[in-house]
Amino acid sequence: MPNKFRLTRPKRTCTKTYKSYRSYKSYLANDFNNRCGYTDCPDFWFGGKNNFHIDHFKPYSKNPDLVSNYSNLVYCCSYVNILKSDDEGSYIDPCEIDFNDHFERLQDGTIIPVKNSVEAIYMHTKLKLGLVRYSLIWKLDEMFQKKIKLQSIIDKTNNEEIKGDLLQLYYELDKEFSRYMNYLKANQ
Repeated sequence: MPNKFRLTRPKRTCTKTYKSYRSYKSYLANDFNNRCGYTDCPDFWFGGKNNFHIDHFKPYSKNPDLVSNYSNLVYCCSYVNILKSDDEGSYIDPCEIDFNDHFERLQDGTIIPVKNSVEAIYMHTKLKLGLVRYSLIWKLDEMFQKKIKLQSIIDKTNNEEIKGDLLQLYYELDKEFSRYMNYLKANQ
């Protein structure tokens, strides 16, 4: 059974006006929940905000009047931004339309387009959204959240026998997490 593509939809909230679109990066990171607008991958796995790009939804090379228009900017990973470049194909604005209506994730985190969405199929192909890196990052993020939750439970547990069992589970999860991390590093 497929999973939702994203849990929290990005929204553009900045009302300030800047001459340089780069000045909006912190606002974009916040509005996009520190995740790529197109893949929903957290910037953390790409080295943080400094390694993320700002995409012009409508390319500024063809729409120079929109170069610093906040409503035209998308926080995204470098891979997607480079592939999208100045293409004006059938793209879905991640703030205007719910990606959950157009994309799903398989159990392993693979991004798949909904069959009846022409735009999602186009984006999936053009932006190579089916790459293993995106499913790996999704799984890493999922495991990381589980580690945080498990650590919180361990910290609250007073029963030493249960705490020992939980610590064993934590170490097993951490080992699997490290295996995925090493695979991701080797395949970037």
